[in-house]
Amino acid sequence: MRPGRKRRHGIALLVAALIGGAAIPAAAQTPAAGSADEWVNKLAGPETVPDLDLAALRQQAAERIKARAKLDAAPLKRAVIAPDLLKLPQVAADIQFDEDAAVVRPESYRMLGRIADTLYHPSLLGSKFLIVGHTVSTGKRDYNLTLSQRRADVIRDIMISTFKVSPKRLQAIGLGEEQMLDSLHPSAPVNAQVQLIAVGKAP
Repeated sequence: MRPGRKRRHGIALLVAALIGGAAIPAAAQTPAAGSADEWVNKLAGPETVPDLDLAALRQQAAERIKARAKLDAAPLKRAVIAPDLLKLPQVAADIQFDEDAAVVRPESYRMLGRIADTLYHPSLLGSKFLIVGHTVSTGKRDYNLTLSQRRADVIRDIMISTFKVSPKRLQAIGLGEEQMLDSLHPSAPVNAQVQLIAVGKAP
């Protein structure tokens, strides 16, 4: 392991230990499903990347909520709003936030450290990623859309400020409940997970 990578790996582990480890009950420290190598393999860069206009996608989500608030209330009947994202290499991470807030709970800093270590894996250093926030289908759809964006932005900020990941490698978007991870169970906790999606090569 190169000296620079050792330092970054050490930072990830130290932050996880200091912020997320000392006061976490043993049950809350269960590791995420899949090994670190499985995450890296799942995020191997795509051969072709769709043209992703995140600003347009945010606007599309907001307009759909505004136009279809009464006619499109059932999550099961909503069309996927960003089908291109489904085609890309991705993993889902269970990041816990304070209720109705974009504040990462201490028990999730271990997971953030794992994400950082994945981003620093030698085979992924030349890749860029999209952090996608989601919410369950409780509360107002427009609020959920805004909350998911704030949460995605917070994770990006932590990756950049705490783990020193290049901002050129990370983008963030919140899709609220407009693209559920489990549309058959709209209120299931899995729908609040955060996706890390490979979206091509870093500039």
